Amino acid sequence: MAKIRLDKYIAEQEDITRSKVKDIIKRRNVCVNNITIRDGSVKIEPCDDKVTIDGKVIVYKKFIYIMLNKPAGVVTATKDNTEKTVIDIIGDEIIRKKALSPVGRLDKDTTGMLLLTDDGALNHRLLSPKSHVSKKYLAVVDKPLADFDAAVSLCRQGLNIGDEKDTLPALLQQAEIRNGYYLTITEGRYHQVKRMFRVLGAEVIKLKRLSMGRLVMDKNLQEGMYRYLTEEEIDLLK
Repeated sequence: MAKIRLDKYIAEQEDITRSKVKDIIKRRNVCVNNITIRDGSVKIEPCDDKVTIDGKVIVYKKFIYIMLNKPAGVVTATKDNTEKTVIDIIGDEIIRKKALSPVGRLDKDTTGMLLLTDDGALNHRLLSPKSHVSKKYLAVVDKPLADFDAAVSLCRQGLNIGDEKDTLPALLQQAEIRNGYYLTITEGRYHQVKRMFRVLGAEVIKLKRLSMGRLVMDKNLQEGMYRYLTEEEIDLLK
């Protein structure tokens, strides 16, 4: 890997501004391979050089992995001329935000777990139709399903939602709230969950994604908030 400036490296890995990094290098004990550095322009090799701040090792993170609890009214896009995007929520504090991409998409009115990363290979694998990565949703509909057992069977067999072929087998479960149902799918067709419930005789009023693969939405993460994935969570995705 090519060498980069020390101040750029710290800014990227700690998600802070260059001006704050400059202050840190000036006022605190920043070392490269145990040698105190006062010049942020010094070039380092991220994979080989050991960078510390007051003795704390700045671990090199090749990619960024973020879990966002997407609120309604925000579009899943990197940029939009008229609408607020999920990238706008993340904000300028992430230096490499332009490289971040959503893993799949949630409709503007859909809330819940959305992953963002600059790891293109992982993004592609999670979205590949061949991977069949499961996605669990909580749907609140306008009325109870007339025959729940029959609906479960139909989802398990696959539904005709107007595409060239039926949906892949899906798991339908009752939720603990009024007119609420869990639906787990392994595809990502356009408005798929809403179209499936329409076939079952109900209209989706609210929709929230709860999980993707083995990764489950952090219950402590409020709508509009985000956090970085832990190493254990990244391993679950991979």
